[in-house]
Amino acid sequence: MKNIALTGFMATGKTVVGKRVADILSFGFIDTDDLIEKISGMKITEIFDKYGEKYFRGIEKIAVARASRLKNHVISTGGGVVLNPSNIVQLRKHGVVICLKANPEVILRNIGNNDKRPILANGDVYEKIKALLAERQHYYEFADYTIDVSDMSINDVALTVVDVYSKLKTR
Repeated sequence: MKNIALTGFMATGKTVVGKRVADILSFGFIDTDDLIEKISGMKITEIFDKYGEKYFRGIEKIAVARASRLKNHVISTGGGVVLNPSNIVQLRKHGVVICLKANPEVILRNIGNNDKRPILANGDVYEKIKALLAERQHYYEFADYTIDVSDMSINDVALTVVDVYSKLKTR
């Protein structure tokens, strides 16, 4: 069966929902951020600090290619994975791409006091979230389906993903 690739902005629930969907469907689960750390031998914050975003995106591309080749997996991607169109091509080649979106207030609440988001370092986090959402909006439109998770529980989102997948997997 095809994979399910979850895209969307940071803190929209891709990992927690992905794990729940994988349990429901008896699929494997992989998080591209975890794979990036395994490939590089460094935490994502270290990669950004030492080498910058461009270097990180190069490793991310390798991680997406590896994850995409798996079968029967839910793939949780980092929030910026959509910035490289080849990542979406890879994810679509063997799967269905579902975007999870949320309003900025929900994202800010979900992030909390997390300092593991290098892209949000320095400045007003809420304003950065809004700016990045606006900047990336057109990239997220390449998904096969989008779910607004702002007012949904994790379980409801997971069940919606399973329902959408069951309809799209044969296309």
